[in-house]
Amino acid sequence: MDNRREFEIAFVGLRPGVHEFEYKIDNKFFATYEPQDFTDCSATIKLLLEKKTGFLQLKFDIDGYAEVTCDRCSNPLTKQLWEEYNIIVKMVDNPEVMNLQEEDPDIYYISRGESHLKIADWIYEFVSLSVPLQKMCSEEEMGGSQCNIEVLEKLKKMEEDVNKQSNPMWKGLEKFKGL
Repeated sequence: MDNRREFEIAFVGLRPGVHEFEYKIDNKFFATYEPQDFTDCSATIKLLLEKKTGFLQLKFDIDGYAEVTCDRCSNPLTKQLWEEYNIIVKMVDNPEVMNLQEEDPDIYYISRGESHLKIADWIYEFVSLSVPLQKMCSEEEMGGSQCNIEVLEKLKKMEEDVNKQSNPMWKGLEKFKGL
């Protein structure tokens, strides 16, 4: 099993105030998680941890890139990852109950006796959320050198075929077009 100690912060020894951490993430990081819809990820995570009495305020700044597949033409694309996420970690006596009851996803509870904060799962989640949902070549690139012209031509032909076919279900509605 992969050793994840580098993604644990011993916050008990930290003085109150702001502390900065930086993590370099690549494909090896994602090996212990389920398959993703991106590859060749290279990201820098800057974490600002502000320690206060009774809670920690975390700010994750994601920057990097990942290879994805274009939704339109199926060619590989490089997409920029850039996002910020905030989490508040509160120290309580019964964290399991509090985490089940908490409706705000940006608030997380840990036991008062905890000494380390495990951030690997948050990094995984935030990098995954930073990948755009719609992965397509930009309008300027569409049909350009990066696009798969064969696939685009097939899609255009399929669209024309669908438009040519008349659906008998709609046949009677044609007479209402002129009204």
